[in-house]
Amino acid sequence: MQEIRPFEPWFFILFGLFHLHRVWGLLDRESYAAFWLGVLTERGAFYWALMAALGGLCLWALVLLLRRFRERRWWRWAYLLGGGYVLFDLFAIAAELPFWHRLLAAMFDTAAWYWNGLWGAFAALGAACLLHGIFLLRRRRRV
Repeated sequence: MQEIRPFEPWFFILFGLFHLHRVWGLLDRESYAAFWLGVLTERGAFYWALMAALGGLCLWALVLLLRRFRERRWWRWAYLLGGGYVLFDLFAIAAELPFWHRLLAAMFDTAAWYWNGLWGAFAALGAACLLHGIFLLRRRRRV
């Protein structure tokens, strides 16, 4: 059996917890949208700390994927797909790409018909990541 690296369960647990906070958006659209649009607009210490943490986790995961590429574990593809998306998202926000700004404005449109589906999908993704991280952690401890 191929080794589960110590970092791997925590990658999924941390991303799961981050995405689970989106339940807040399902409960209170206005305060959720105001908070995140404020964070993205003001770019204070919280914004840069979050960018560094998310970006660092994704870079670390991509390096792990490349170093352990021959160990074809299905969950490591999440590092490429999810990590690549998050890194692009962080780049597009930091670079203030106009099309990404329009996308974010549409995502945080509290009157949008797709609000619950969008943020519900992110919350479900968070729950899946968290559960997978716990599964990997338990499996790693058994070995």
